[in-house]
Amino acid sequence: MDTETRRVALETGATTTVECWGDAGPAILCVHGISSSRRDFARLGEALADTHRVFAYDQRGHGESAAADGSLALEALAADLRAVADSIGTVATVVGHSWGGAVALVGGPKIARSLVLIDPMIRVAPGTFDREYVDDLAGLLAIEGSERDDAVRAAFASADPLDREGKVHAMHGLRLDTIRRLGRDNHVDEGGWDLRERLSRIKIPTTILLAGEESVVAPDDVRDAAAPVSVQTVADHGHTLHRTAFDRFVEAVRAAA
Repeated sequence: MDTETRRVALETGATTTVECWGDAGPAILCVHGISSSRRDFARLGEALADTHRVFAYDQRGHGESAAADGSLALEALAADLRAVADSIGTVATVVGHSWGGAVALVGGPKIARSLVLIDPMIRVAPGTFDREYVDDLAGLLAIEGSERDDAVRAAFASADPLDREGKVHAMHGLRLDTIRRLGRDNHVDEGGWDLRERLSRIKIPTTILLAGEESVVAPDDVRDAAAPVSVQTVADHGHTLHRTAFDRFVEAVRAAA
């Protein structure tokens, strides 16, 4: 389907690309995870385009965003989220997956009426960032150009075609150092990535969908969540459940918005 894309200036002076599906209805603003891009939400956009406006943008260093030369600290990324929201107007719901879930948790309550967080990175234990989020990508990101595109397509051969091409879009120009810097700039090894206290104070309706297998969320991460938070585990699905449990994901977003 046809979509609208435009460049949006961030507070740093850098720019990102924002894409929109649908032309009427409540606005949903989506934030992707590590090694993904705005195209991670193409299926959601197509599913809801008749009733909602679904927006997604490329986070720093991913997709068609400007190179990630500035800070990758969560507060800086939340400022990017607010800049994109300002370009839209009223936002009903912010949706975030993984890293994007962390950004949504930091910046979303100031710009939206509700949140949907998909297996969000609420806390990263010191010393685990490279092992959990960097090492598995090193092989693919060592390949360049069209050969990388082909390797990504092969790695995601069984995925929905929109999801597969979304990964190609996201990883075409991605640099491994961008992901390493995400850990460094958030001082993971010093315990700097810990959003549990924020989750305990949140005041807007928040739905958290947890992976039933290999979730990045530990039980303690959501134990003290505030009353407006609903935590639901999606059995038999992993970290990318917004792709593999797509109907459940769409249902949660539609209910929130």
